[in-house]
Amino acid sequence: MNYFSALVRGVSIIVVAIFGCAMGQGKVVQASVEGMARQPAMAGKIQLAMIIGLAFIESLTIYSLMLSFILLGKLPPTKDVLEIFKQSPKQELHSSSGEFVRPLAKN
Repeated sequence: MNYFSALVRGVSIIVVAIFGCAMGQGKVVQASVEGMARQPAMAGKIQLAMIIGLAFIESLTIYSLMLSFILLGKLPPTKDVLEIFKQSPKQELHSSSGEFVRPLAKN
């Protein structure tokens, strides 16, 4: 059961990385447009730097998306997971989730 929960947590963390990439792209474009408005003579150099920065950020987004597809492929089918939940007693499910929650509750 811990293997499945680790995969699900990994995929959800990748979603946070993708969201961070989107926020970073917005910030890069905002800053470059402001820079071009302040100094129109440097617009060409600013635009070149912006495009290179956006390419690096977009490559991180594509790698994150590829990794999420790989991890989603490792997850078992939904019907198998539901069978595990049906066969496990409720006390066992609570105790396995408690292993993750217990360290958080101490803080």
